[in-house]
Amino acid sequence: MTAFLFNTIFSLIANLPLRVVHAIGALLGRLTFVLSPTYAQRTAENLRQSGLAQANFDALLKQSVNEAGKSSIELPWVWKRSQAEVCDTVQRCEGWEYLEAAQARGKGIMLLTPHWGCFEVVGLYVGQRLSLTCLYRSPKQPWLETIMRNGRERGLAKLATADVSGVRVLLKALKRGEAIGILPDQVPSSGEGEWVDFFGKPAYTMTLSGRLAQNSGATVVLACAERLPKGQGYVLRIEPLELDFTQPVPRQINQALEKIIARAPAQYLWSYNRYKVPKGAATNPNES
Repeated sequence: MTAFLFNTIFSLIANLPLRVVHAIGALLGRLTFVLSPTYAQRTAENLRQSGLAQANFDALLKQSVNEAGKSSIELPWVWKRSQAEVCDTVQRCEGWEYLEAAQARGKGIMLLTPHWGCFEVVGLYVGQRLSLTCLYRSPKQPWLETIMRNGRERGLAKLATADVSGVRVLLKALKRGEAIGILPDQVPSSGEGEWVDFFGKPAYTMTLSGRLAQNSGATVVLACAERLPKGQGYVLRIEPLELDFTQPVPRQINQALEKIIARAPAQYLWSYNRYKVPKGAATNPNES
């Protein structure tokens, strides 16, 4: 019953124009901010921690809340619309040549896509042209699993669970010279990360990306879809990330993410609990 209800709601949202979806999303974001003190506090604290909003903190906070609302409600739209329709909303793609060059190398491609803009669009757009396997964490709600998989596994895109078996799937894809996708700022489980600064505050950061890149020799790129105003669509930006394996890789990745986020801070999901301590993980060594 729950799955049927949400499928119906998702389908209704998907039938709306994207500009209407984003307008509703902005309103939903503001309502959530007002009605959920925990959500509001985390969003404000994380944005303030970033140091990206000095004199205009209130204005940037408002924009971030609007964008977070758009991010949540555009999911049904992206998952339920046809892959072609979603990809048509990408007004331009900058840096596709880096993927073509990486494909010619034959060592595989690793796309790192943070919680910035519409990261769902990245997978569908790339998966329309290249074999792409994305790492994902199963939702807590069982009914959402099928909806999520149907929305993401289209074209040449498929999913791998965030566990040992899923990592094996990623490695095999890289060995075949294919592309894989990872959310590098997702908090990993205990034992799968290390404490690394993220906007000046230690955050438990995954080490998987660095290990896969070093072991496979894959080309690493940052891939993000910036949300355009008034539902005009998205701009997909792809850029190479050269990693120095003689230096801590998680820190290099976090620094690269900080630069991307600084370009349009309001589009980062500041409500995400980036600084949490995973269950069973060693406590942040820089906290008493």
